[in-house]
Amino acid sequence: MPSRRAVLAGSAAAAVAAGVGTTSPAAASPGGLDRAALQAALDQVVATGATAALARVDGPSGSWRGSSGVIELGRPGRPSAGGRYRVGSITKTFVATVILQLAGERRLGLDDTLERWLPGAIPGGNRITVRNLLQHTSGIFNYTNALFATVEDVLRARYRTFRPEELVALAAAQPPEFEPGTSWSYSNTNYLLLGMIVRKVTGRAYGREVHDRILRPLRLHGTEVPGTDTTIDGPHAHGYEPIELDGEPVPLDFTDLNPSMAGAAGEIVSTTADLNRFYRTLLSGRLLRRAQLTEMLTPFGEAGYGLGIYQQPLPDGRILWGHSGGIFGFVSYSFSTPDARTQLSISINPWLGDPGPALNDLAALAFGVTAPSTFRAAPGFPVLGIRMPPT
Repeated sequence: MPSRRAVLAGSAAAAVAAGVGTTSPAAASPGGLDRAALQAALDQVVATGATAALARVDGPSGSWRGSSGVIELGRPGRPSAGGRYRVGSITKTFVATVILQLAGERRLGLDDTLERWLPGAIPGGNRITVRNLLQHTSGIFNYTNALFATVEDVLRARYRTFRPEELVALAAAQPPEFEPGTSWSYSNTNYLLLGMIVRKVTGRAYGREVHDRILRPLRLHGTEVPGTDTTIDGPHAHGYEPIELDGEPVPLDFTDLNPSMAGAAGEIVSTTADLNRFYRTLLSGRLLRRAQLTEMLTPFGEAGYGLGIYQQPLPDGRILWGHSGGIFGFVSYSFSTPDARTQLSISINPWLGDPGPALNDLAALAFGVTAPSTFRAAPGFPVLGIRMPPT
């Protein structure tokens, strides 16, 4: 009789295979996007390391959206191409946009100190500026490294409600990584603090400001700041994390969680269409004044990180702007050309394997790259959803 491990692992492989090879709702059209090739690349993402994947391309050659894989292991059925998913650290671009809008309104300054707005939140806050927080040059310890040290920590935190002050305290208890402004290190704590600053400046939760300043004007009806809502409303694929059983990894459904563990660092739920519209609108200059958009798109050092957004170089020398993200069960990417003409957004529900080459192929097709592409999974940009180690 097969072991429980073999049954679970086998059902995962079989269910994923059943969802691979589905055709895109739109057929290929001459002179435009190669929809068949895009769908084949998306199918390969699933075949090589995911239970489901969604993608959308918008540009001068037209639009395409596709899906592959299954909605849920053990229940074959292709996910909706317009489905919703947790975007993780892509949340940071939304938060940065609100902060820069407030700067444009002269309600705060990028060179204001953390101590001015949140006295005592972090030791040495009088040397840390708002710009340092946005740019990840603050040196503040990344709280997720303390919160999610073990599998047991993750499981205990899964449904718990956290206040941002509680998570910031985890970072405040650790020594700084470096003196502010002297180096670069990605820290989710920076964006928790920025969310708290938005509340201090406006008197309202950062999520309300994101809604009123971005989601409502842009009609991003598939996007929400969920707060403590543990479920994803509307059609969505399930996300999984590997748990060791009988010496082998098996999938634990991690779709539901309390997103207060991420807060302003990574809690947003969205769709590929909404993210493409957001970055298109942002980079076209319709959300920020020219001075603030220039500040946002000024990269720091080798990381190429601006203010809540970073550079993604292509092999042909072109540069994209956007962000990647991850939270348990979900990995996402959203990038745009600087002229706001072409966008690509991808959601992956990762499983065992390496979908990187297929992801590269998909990105190359979306942006018309003929040379071999390397679409980085944000090296040095730790996503919130740390793949859980074996017990």
